[in-house]
Amino acid sequence: MARALRLEYPGAVYHVMARGNQGQPIFRDDRDRRVFLDTLAEAHAKTGWRIHAYVLMGNHYHLLLETPEGNLVAGMQWLQSTYTLRYNARHEVFGHLFQGRYKAVIVDGGADRYFQVVSTYIHLNPARSGLIKPGQERLAAYRWSSYPGYLNGAGQPPVWLCRERVLGSLGLGPRDTQGYAAYVEGRVLELGLKSGRKELAGEWAALRRGWYLGEPGFGEQLQARLAGAVKGRRRESHSGPARAAHDAAAAEQQLTAALKRLDLSEASLTELPKGAPEKVVLAAWLRERTTVSLRWVAERLGMGHYTRVTQAVSRLKLRPGRRLREIKSRLENPAEKETK
Repeated sequence: MARALRLEYPGAVYHVMARGNQGQPIFRDDRDRRVFLDTLAEAHAKTGWRIHAYVLMGNHYHLLLETPEGNLVAGMQWLQSTYTLRYNARHEVFGHLFQGRYKAVIVDGGADRYFQVVSTYIHLNPARSGLIKPGQERLAAYRWSSYPGYLNGAGQPPVWLCRERVLGSLGLGPRDTQGYAAYVEGRVLELGLKSGRKELAGEWAALRRGWYLGEPGFGEQLQARLAGAVKGRRRESHSGPARAAHDAAAAEQQLTAALKRLDLSEASLTELPKGAPEKVVLAAWLRERTTVSLRWVAERLGMGHYTRVTQAVSRLKLRPGRRLREIKSRLENPAEKETK
């Protein structure tokens, strides 16, 4: 059966949701939740995503994210496969963790009210699911959501959490956390009323059932993008070649900058041995900051078989010698070289 297209473009905003396979938990305990957030932070660093809201539930999660580089598919593939590997390794299990494909509803990022609808839906998940009792407990008591990160005195929010757009969608300034708390806690109380639940359900209907959330004109723009994406294509996936080209271009940019910092040219890179320290560090650098494959890195750096890339990453993490640490420092701190 053909899969629905994943529509990607720079600046696209999505409400992403994924469930556990056959409704099974994807988080068994708080350590799993911390591992997922650490993995999400890595995905942010690799893709440049702007993450506006999230919530981790027992057998599913929600994200409100923006893709400045139009790379949802590559980032989500890395996020879910990496977390699955870590989850399976920790619990000594194997197989699929997530149920089929994740759901990604495209959100009209140009209209503030849709940011408000999606972020409210995400932040109210613990109350809607009965994990907190409206009128008896405050929503901020649920730790595994971005909502506490929007409030003063609720702990340090993740550095990658972008709060400005959600706050701005309500006409609030970047520091008006009290105003946001008043708004959200008010919506929590509405969940305790039949009329309030009905109103909220009406706001969220399109989010749950549709493939986009936005104004009619926004839908027409998406239809035009879809027409362009499928024109002249049959079996070819929209995300395949487009994603590969994007990933390769992003990796080339990273490599060009890295070579410059190390005073290496393309010619000198080619002349280095397959296992040269510079190639070891560059391989780990590209794997950390991009979503290109092991094979791509191995071929681009002239390292031979792609397993050398895996070995390089492990070597740099587990047993880096002085030479590797020196090269890594030059990459990460180019200013140091200039001041010497």
